[in-house]
Amino acid sequence: MKEYAVDLGGFGGRRRPRFGRPSLRTGVRWKISAAITLVGALVALALSLVVHNAAQVSMLDNARDVQVERVQVAQRMYETTGRLNFIGVKVNDPAIPEALRAKALAGRRATYVSEKVNGVPDIWAAVPLSDGRVLSLHTRFTDRSAEVMKDLDQALIIGSIAVVFGGCALGVLIGGQISRRLRKAAAAAGSVAQGQSDVRVRDAIGGVVRDETDDLAQAVDAMADALKQRLEAERRVTADIAHELRTPVTGLLTAAELLPPGRPTELVRDRAQAMRTLVEDVLEVARLDSASERAELQDIMLGEFVTRRVATRDADIAVRVVHESEVTTDPRRLERVLGNLLANAARHGKPPVEVTVEGRVIRVRDHGPGFPEELLAEGPSRFRTGSRDRSGQGHGLGLTIAAGQARVLGARLTFRNVRPPGAPDRVPAEGAIAVLWLPEHAPTNTGSFPLLED
Repeated sequence: MKEYAVDLGGFGGRRRPRFGRPSLRTGVRWKISAAITLVGALVALALSLVVHNAAQVSMLDNARDVQVERVQVAQRMYETTGRLNFIGVKVNDPAIPEALRAKALAGRRATYVSEKVNGVPDIWAAVPLSDGRVLSLHTRFTDRSAEVMKDLDQALIIGSIAVVFGGCALGVLIGGQISRRLRKAAAAAGSVAQGQSDVRVRDAIGGVVRDETDDLAQAVDAMADALKQRLEAERRVTADIAHELRTPVTGLLTAAELLPPGRPTELVRDRAQAMRTLVEDVLEVARLDSASERAELQDIMLGEFVTRRVATRDADIAVRVVHESEVTTDPRRLERVLGNLLANAARHGKPPVEVTVEGRVIRVRDHGPGFPEELLAEGPSRFRTGSRDRSGQGHGLGLTIAAGQARVLGARLTFRNVRPPGAPDRVPAEGAIAVLWLPEHAPTNTGSFPLLED
């Protein structure tokens, strides 16, 4: 059995189905943390490279200066005594780099740094002698300097890691605060969408520091107030019009009763009665939209209640009680919901109409063409009677009233279409199912739900 459903939730609201390809959902906290960590890592890497290169260049410059001073001393001593008193000092050393030899033969004093395989540089210094030969000094970069560079690199690595972890922690802290405020704002906005007009997003997020979330909260509050005022104005206009029509419609119906018997009289009475029903339904919708309706609760046996009400309405409808359950609800409103669902099944569906009671769940099924796709996608809409396959008499207020009364009861009302197993979407539905899920804990007389103690 293949089913398509729309869930109106406990408040009778509309939920649109989600389409499109799936997307990866990540929190603001982790996005901010990742951004700060990445920036910190890049800054730490850049600073480490700059510090490492600056320290290495500074040490090599010092080593060059020391090498120049030593080769000058060795030159003076060799020209005075003819002896080479420093280790690494040679005359016409065949291993001297050619670039350094060329500069010395040109009469210049110069230094040269060559890199070895192990990364420790060799420091060369050369000066020209008076007889045209070249005196050179060759030493390796001091072990002490190499150890200093190694310690510096370790310190830079440790510092970079500390910066990365510190940036990550800072990002989590900052992002967590923003994420909490956004979650509070979303929860408050959801409460407003569910009809709690006294909730204010700005008060919900709280906090001492003002940021963009406060601007967002104020915008949402302003939008909610404007929407509330507009809806209230529309509701008042609808209620006033329906109320003003009540008297002339009642008079019209009374006058129709005085007409002589005949087919024209029956037509007038039928249309007058339909107009009166429409006015009463519009008034009921207006009251439900005002969110001022409250349930008058009683304890009833659900299976027995549904069986008696259905038998009173239509004895041909079969009621099957799978599991009896005692519920606390408003019998009058429950009967109204049940009656509207049965009327919709009788008007737009096909027999047999079946009613099933299982615990706190009531199912009403017909074997007609099913609910229209617009209803499954958006929920009941007033003055919309259905598609071409499920159209008929009525004004589209029955399911709207049923959804509103279910909201007052704290119940959940869903609509489904039944298709053959494995059948594609183009295959017509084999019936429609309306499911009323009564809550385990009934709403209080203020419209709220009791708190449960652990």
